[in-house]
Amino acid sequence: MTDTVAHNDMPAVVGKLSTLDRFLPVWIGIAMAAGLLLGRLIPGLGSALSAVEVDGISLPIALGLLIMMYPVLAKVRYDRLDSVSGDRKMLVSSLVLNWLIGPALMFTLAWLLLPDLPEYRTGLIIVGLARCIAMVIIWNDLACGDREAAAVLVALNSVFQVVMFAVLGWFYLSVLPGWLGLAQTTIDTSPWQIAKSVLIFLGIPLLAGFLTRRYGEKAKGRTWYESTFLPKIGPWALYGLLFTIVILFALQGHQVTSRPLDVVRIALPLLAYFALMWSGGYILGAVLGLGYARTTTLAFTAAGNNFELAIAVAIATYGAASGQALAGVVGPLIEVPVLVALVYVSLALRRRFTPPTAAAPASSAPSTKES
Repeated sequence: MTDTVAHNDMPAVVGKLSTLDRFLPVWIGIAMAAGLLLGRLIPGLGSALSAVEVDGISLPIALGLLIMMYPVLAKVRYDRLDSVSGDRKMLVSSLVLNWLIGPALMFTLAWLLLPDLPEYRTGLIIVGLARCIAMVIIWNDLACGDREAAAVLVALNSVFQVVMFAVLGWFYLSVLPGWLGLAQTTIDTSPWQIAKSVLIFLGIPLLAGFLTRRYGEKAKGRTWYESTFLPKIGPWALYGLLFTIVILFALQGHQVTSRPLDVVRIALPLLAYFALMWSGGYILGAVLGLGYARTTTLAFTAAGNNFELAIAVAIATYGAASGQALAGVVGPLIEVPVLVALVYVSLALRRRFTPPTAAAPASSAPSTKES
């Protein structure tokens, strides 16, 4: 897909999606239902899936994340990252949205909507601190965002996550509540623990994607790489996403289905959070004149969260059966369908944007046929 369709209507844009992409909400719904049913119907499945872990995360989930991220990162044109890193408006906007507004907004919503449920409240605050480094790449790609910009912002979030997660956890769970006269709690994690997660779940697929493009283009040229190789590996990103969703919900199926009212209570602040963060990012990008592709990237990187990290920290600190862990598990239950819906909203808004300027090359817009 090229930027010549930027002013087309929504059916024309969606019509260019592959069958897999076009019916993504259906596949995700089936994956979520399958995971919940498996978790309820097969005794001991959760224990079996968690028997082998990578950095505190079930091995099947770890494999799903790596498979999910590799194809998209293999599509990134790394020789064009300079044009993104020089866009100070976008970089500063992303840092402000992710590390100032995001955690503060989740803290506020958690206290306003869950004042009587401290475990869930703490779990949501942890979710707000874990900025997305995985699934956001998928949503950005489906919405025809700027792939190179997404790679840079994800890398930026990863660095800040290593440095700031534990510090902000201490601030929002202990210091700020004390200043406001609210109940205080603690979080037990270290920068090294976060760094390991980032190195595994972002570093491995990022390195693999970079090396694949570098040596693939060197051996057979960019035309072959982008017209032959990428379409073959593209669908594996969504296969990995669907597999990850099945396993994630299978692991927590009992908790989710046995406590439906709690799930609803947790879902309310999450819905408000995703809507406000995505809308805020989109409006800010439009006001700054970033163009459709980078505005979309800014919005999705602001709205997404690293639930894998949040769940791992909650389990390590409070236990697998804790309310904090359940809040983390409910996160993707709400995030996945909401952000899929926002992909379609974003595509519908695309025709309202003028073509991108030289600062955001038209060729950076991804072809959804590759996914």
